Amino acid sequence: MLLFSRTLNAERICFQTESSIAAETFSMLFSRIFGVKPECKSAVRRSGTEMYTYDITSADTVSEVYRKYHFSDGIRTIDSGIIATNSLGVFAGGAFLACGSVNDPQKEYHLEFSVPEEELAAELAQLLEDIGVTAGRVVRRGQHIVYIKGSESIEDTLTFIGAQQCTLELMNVKIYKDVRNKANRIANCDSANIDKVVNAAMKQIEDIKLIASVSGLDSLSDDLKEVALLRLENTDMSLKEIGENLSEPLSRSGVNHRFQKLSKIADSLRAGGNINET
Repeated sequence: MLLFSRTLNAERICFQTESSIAAETFSMLFSRIFGVKPECKSAVRRSGTEMYTYDITSADTVSEVYRKYHFSDGIRTIDSGIIATNSLGVFAGGAFLACGSVNDPQKEYHLEFSVPEEELAAELAQLLEDIGVTAGRVVRRGQHIVYIKGSESIEDTLTFIGAQQCTLELMNVKIYKDVRNKANRIANCDSANIDKVVNAAMKQIEDIKLIASVSGLDSLSDDLKEVALLRLENTDMSLKEIGENLSEPLSRSGVNHRFQKLSKIADSLRAGGNINET
C-alpha cells in the first residue's frame, strides 16, 4: 500500500483512497508496524465521494519506512526479496487497495490499477503476467493505468488477491447476464419468426381475396379452394396446422406448395392474365 501510494519520497508519504475500508486497513497496518497512528483527513469531493488522506511528514517515521522496506528516494520498484518472504497475493491485494478499482460488472468487465510511475506499472503488469493474467497499459491524466479486461481474467485476479467473495459475485452476475442474453436472443428469434408467419399469411390472404374478387374461388381446383378457404377462416394458423385440418392431411411443404400455386394465379391476374394453376 505504501509503494503504490499517491506520494512517496524522503520528505513525505501521502496515501489517499475513496474507500473507508482501505483507509482503516492502512491506518491499522501502519500503527501495528511502526507504532505510530497516522492522522486521517477526509473531504467530500465535487462528485459527492469522500476522500481519505494520510499525510506522513515526520522525518523519523519516513526514514523508518524507507529503512524497513528498502525504499530508495526517487525510485519505486517491487522488491522481490520482500515478496518472496511473504505472500505475493497479499502484496497484490495491497496494491489494489492503494490504487485499484473494478467496474460494475452489470455494465462492463474492467479492473484497473492507477499507478503513479511508469516503471512500477510495468513491474505490476509483469507480476500479473506471472500468475497468468494479461494486463494492458495506458497513460491517463498523468497516471499509468494497468488494466484487465475479460471476466475470467478479473475473476482470477480477485481470487489471487484474496477477494473470493467478489469473485463469486462476479460469476453470479456473468451467469445472470448470459441467461438474460440467451433469453433475449430466443425472444428476438421467436418475434422474428412470428412476424415472418404473419407477413406470409397476410400475403396469402391478399392473393386469395384477389382471386375471389376476379374469378371466384369456385374457379380453383378442389385442393386449392380448400386450402384457400382454410386460410381465410383461420388467419393465424401455421402451415402445419392448415395441413392437419385438410380433408386429406398434408405436410407443411405440401401446403406451402399449394399457396405458391395460389400466388402464381394471383400474380397472373394482376398482370391481366387468366387463372393458370400449372
